[in-house]
Amino acid sequence: MWNPFKFRTRSERTQEGDEPRLKKRSFLLEIDAWIDSSLYESRFAAGETWEEIFLFFRRFRVRGVKRVFFELMSEGMTLGAGGAVVMLALALPASEEVAGNWREQDEFAVVFLDRYGAEIGRRGILHSDAVPIEELPDHLVKSVLATEDRRFFDHIGLDFIGLARAMTENVRANSVVQGGSTITQQLAKNLFLSNERTLDRKIKEAFLSIWLEANLSKEEILKLYLDRAYMGGGTFGVAAAAEFYFGKDVRDINLAEAAMLAGLFKAPAKYAPHINLPAARARANEVLTNLVQSGFMTEGQVTGARRHPADVVLRAAIDSPDHFLDWAFAEVKEYMITEHLPSRSITVRTTLDRDLQRASEEATEFFLRQQGARYNVSESAVVLIENNGAVRAMVGGRDYGESQFNRATVAERQAGSSFKPYVYAAALENSDLTPNSVVRDGPVTWRGWSPKNYGRSFSGRVTLATALAKSINTVPVLLARDYLKGTDQIVDLTRRMGIVSPIIKHHTMVLGTSGMTVLDQATGYLTFASGGYAHRRHAFTKIVNSAGDVLYQHDDAEFVGDRVLSEKTAIEMNQMLANVPVWGTGRRAALEMTTAAGKTGTTQSYRDAWFVGYTGNFTAAVWYGNDNYKPTNRLTGGSLPAMTWQRIMTFAHTGIELLPIPGVDPPKAEPQPKPDDEQIADANAERPRVLSQSLADFLRQLGDRFEDATPLNADDMTVASTRVE
Repeated sequence: MWNPFKFRTRSERTQEGDEPRLKKRSFLLEIDAWIDSSLYESRFAAGETWEEIFLFFRRFRVRGVKRVFFELMSEGMTLGAGGAVVMLALALPASEEVAGNWREQDEFAVVFLDRYGAEIGRRGILHSDAVPIEELPDHLVKSVLATEDRRFFDHIGLDFIGLARAMTENVRANSVVQGGSTITQQLAKNLFLSNERTLDRKIKEAFLSIWLEANLSKEEILKLYLDRAYMGGGTFGVAAAAEFYFGKDVRDINLAEAAMLAGLFKAPAKYAPHINLPAARARANEVLTNLVQSGFMTEGQVTGARRHPADVVLRAAIDSPDHFLDWAFAEVKEYMITEHLPSRSITVRTTLDRDLQRASEEATEFFLRQQGARYNVSESAVVLIENNGAVRAMVGGRDYGESQFNRATVAERQAGSSFKPYVYAAALENSDLTPNSVVRDGPVTWRGWSPKNYGRSFSGRVTLATALAKSINTVPVLLARDYLKGTDQIVDLTRRMGIVSPIIKHHTMVLGTSGMTVLDQATGYLTFASGGYAHRRHAFTKIVNSAGDVLYQHDDAEFVGDRVLSEKTAIEMNQMLANVPVWGTGRRAALEMTTAAGKTGTTQSYRDAWFVGYTGNFTAAVWYGNDNYKPTNRLTGGSLPAMTWQRIMTFAHTGIELLPIPGVDPPKAEPQPKPDDEQIADANAERPRVLSQSLADFLRQLGDRFEDATPLNADDMTVASTRVE
């Protein structure tokens, strides 16, 4: 019987098969010993090598003054290497701006027509049609250089000497009297960037200026600048401006006229001679002084121009929708280049309605003048889209002459609560929730973030419809956290709705912390207005080349996108948003003639205020704020934005067939308590009196007299006409 405790001899173990194991163990021990010895020898060799290197470099050790110099040089090289990496990182965004054939994009000459075929403006210039730089009058070139960039032919795109001089003059005058931007910097902004006053834009501008200097000659840069600058009156470039203001070819203008043109580069709206001739002549006189101070001309040479200032062709102020034309021009260029169409001189029929454009501009200017100072707000932007996707009006800012920056298509401002409908739509689409579903308005925390409501209070159990109409903050956070399990589905929905602004997938985005353009807001809400279909916004309907050939013809069918919301979700969202102008936060947007739906939005520190809404006919987005992101005086989306939206929509729906919002009946008003005297006083304060009481009474009496007066017949008119003759 086998005994497991029996001691076995070596021969017995060998016979039982233990010999291979012993050999294997011996081999492993050899490998372990080799690794240990190799590591030791390597460490020892590395130590000897390092000692040899140390001894070698000790020969170059310096002492005294020389050591200070070499230490500074060493630190300089280190900082220089780090600075080079930083500069490269800053230059990368600028390099993206010059990707592609940027020269080809500017070789267009476009005549724009409104939706009915009337000309509304022009953009672009063909290089073959431009006046060569050598044919421009010498006094025009000198006037521009003396005023805009005296050291143009000496700097590398950035003029540090000129910048220092401008800063000195500004400090001495205690105001901004000189600018430090070179002509190259201004060209970089005109070609690639916007007028937005941000650090990012200035950094890009600096790198692009150096890039232009490295890739173009000074003559090419100056020529592009003279052809592309906005000169007021809807004109771009000195050739077009000379024809518009003086009725002359630019080759034939005299010194006084050249000085007046050179003075327009700084502020074309302020110094445009067809609007303010005295200001234009005063500015031209400053240009003549610059010519003398820069040494380009003597006082005797400019005396004649001072005594006989330029006269201009009498023209009415041009009512040109310039911000819309800039956007339409970009859209047309993109289409022509994408489709590889060879024509460069074209006529484009746009979607713009001039009546709606004027109404939109008038509405924004009216409220900015009446209450801009009270709310400390200086800018506004509007986009009005017909519900087939055609952009009918666009206000990109208060004054195109003062700033060509398009706040409707370029500025990405926080959406605030006007973003909430996208969250609600995603929740309804991806869960079994309905507008009547009850949720809890109470303290909520998501990833360490605990948002509060506007009034710092909670309502307890509320329906989704009430939460959206009252703009409760905690509910969309609850929907994203518990029902959508994050923000991915919300971002995906906004993309499918046609929004191109980058929506950041951060949990705070459910309350509108991401930046969005006014155009994108109107596009997103257009999906609700169309019953869940993503219509494509568009700026033009027809393109014809100089030979009369039709290059593009609009087809309504191609602009109806896919269904991105189910019919059920679209109807439910429309029903909920229709409550906002009735008993929600947007009551000042309510329309008398038709049902309206929409949402207010107010961002942190009151920097942005929105109202985005729609009817069965139109969708419009209205934004108010300041370019420098300065907070307003507690401006909310339910005040000026809602009132502006209501004013525009009232005009837009006059004399047209009123279409219903899909699935919406006129909503019932929520019972409201009778306002007390203090509430009435507050309401009156928000709508200040425009006319005095005596003037209002007089106009009312005058109207009554006109109504009671006997109408004139044809015979009376004939007799009256004969007497006048």
